[in-house]
Amino acid sequence: MSTVLQTITAAATRLEQAGVAFGHGTLNAFDEAAWLVLWRLGLPLDALDEVAEQPVDDQALAQVAALLDERIASRKPAAYLTREAWLQGVPFYVDERAIVPRSFIAELLADGSVDPWLGEHTRRVLDLCTGNGSLAVLAAMAWPEVQVDAADISSDALAVARINVERHGLADRIRLLASDGLAGVDGPYDLVLCNPPYVNRQSMQALPAEYRAEPALALDGGADGMDFVRGLLAGLSAKMPAHGVLVLEIGNERAYFEAAFPQLEVVWLDTSAGADQVLLVTAEALAAC
Repeated sequence: MSTVLQTITAAATRLEQAGVAFGHGTLNAFDEAAWLVLWRLGLPLDALDEVAEQPVDDQALAQVAALLDERIASRKPAAYLTREAWLQGVPFYVDERAIVPRSFIAELLADGSVDPWLGEHTRRVLDLCTGNGSLAVLAAMAWPEVQVDAADISSDALAVARINVERHGLADRIRLLASDGLAGVDGPYDLVLCNPPYVNRQSMQALPAEYRAEPALALDGGADGMDFVRGLLAGLSAKMPAHGVLVLEIGNERAYFEAAFPQLEVVWLDTSAGADQVLLVTAEALAAC
């Protein structure tokens, strides 16, 4: 009879041999195998050491094998199969109606990197392109005194976000808004968080199947990845007071961002992926550009 650890190790080998892509909550085959196996067995996802030698019977092994078959055949991210993803240890519901949450902005909310630009005046926060609502929820948790608007053009994504807002008991502090960019939000916002569609056209065409399983609307940023960002920066000054700040994720598109906005003064923020994934822009810098 196999143990939990042996089952995970065998599952990791299967995932590697199948050539699946990672990046939706895990970065390698072993971690993804652990997620799928522990979830399928109904075991705590953060307690592998405690259950590693626990036996797995033949029926459970068959259930694990069926889940791995689905992961490999469908090429869907694991989060779509388990209907759950985590950011900073906080669980979120997710399904195919919204992108799998993985923003590096979550790290900055948790470690206080944004706090030096905030103060007692910080009362209203906008999470633009909210997707499943995870950043809005994390912002509300990080700053109990703020009110958060969570906006998205996708009604499907907002339906998923509502599940998470209610799951975490934050319906009195997070307002969900249907908005095409800034068109449907009122402001003024002291802090704007945005993880927009920023993948450039060439990169979109090369994405692994797991990424193509997500809504393209949440990824496709146009020829240089900056289509949404151009509209955001053009209209944001009207939605922010003089002390306002924008925290913007642009992934691997720093070169395209700097080419599109060469005169804009920004602060690049450190994340676990380096100092070129997320930037901060003040209202003052926007006004000067």
